[in-house]
Amino acid sequence: MAGKFELYKDKAGEFRFRLKAGNGQIILASEGYKQRGSADNGIESVRKNSADDARFERTETKNGKHRFNLKASNGQVIGTSESYESTSSRENGIESVKKNAPSAKVEDLT
Repeated sequence: MAGKFELYKDKAGEFRFRLKAGNGQIILASEGYKQRGSADNGIESVRKNSADDARFERTETKNGKHRFNLKASNGQVIGTSESYESTSSRENGIESVKKNAPSAKVEDLT
């Protein structure tokens, strides 16, 4: 099964998207957008920027877990990962975004 973007509205009425791997696991989640078009642009930005490893910011949480942000060329965060137990798991998550994002279809749940 191929990866997919899910576009949805949150409880506050904002548009968000999440990228899911072929196994259904969420590998990247967006911020909230007031306009649908902005969320669509965010999805396109993930597709474009996921090919460049330099766009992935690798971080560690205060409790020692590992995360990553995908950033656009202007430095703005366009997606954030879940927390991972190890750096190798985080790297696997990044590779999954690189693999799934470019060809992922959008499922509109709004």
